[in-house]
Amino acid sequence: MAKILLVEDNEMNRDMLSRRLGRRGFEVIIAVDGGQGVAMAQSEAPDLILMDLSLPVLDGWEATRQLKAADATKMIPVIALTAHAMAGDSEKCLAAGCDDYDTKPVELPRLLEKIAAQLQKRNPA
Repeated sequence: MAKILLVEDNEMNRDMLSRRLGRRGFEVIIAVDGGQGVAMAQSEAPDLILMDLSLPVLDGWEATRQLKAADATKMIPVIALTAHAMAGDSEKCLAAGCDDYDTKPVELPRLLEKIAAQLQKRNPA
């Protein structure tokens, strides 16, 4: 099953999402800030990254830019997660290099569809 890197600083969100994804067969690895997320993406080579945008150390916007600029990580799909769903945020996420965008609180069925679509794009059967 696919390995997902969850980059999330909120412990409650991290715990809930990692358990729910794990129950669906995903291997979930966790980073608590953008800097750690970039480092783990390079060392762990996940199949997909769920990136909170409001992070300490390095925010999700800059972490995504760095991942998409590096040869080793530029092909890993990034789905941005944010509680601040404002008009234009979706476009901003895509411009920063995110492959998709979802809002918090997370609606798991919707997020699972987005994860499946990104994994399918990366590894067409």
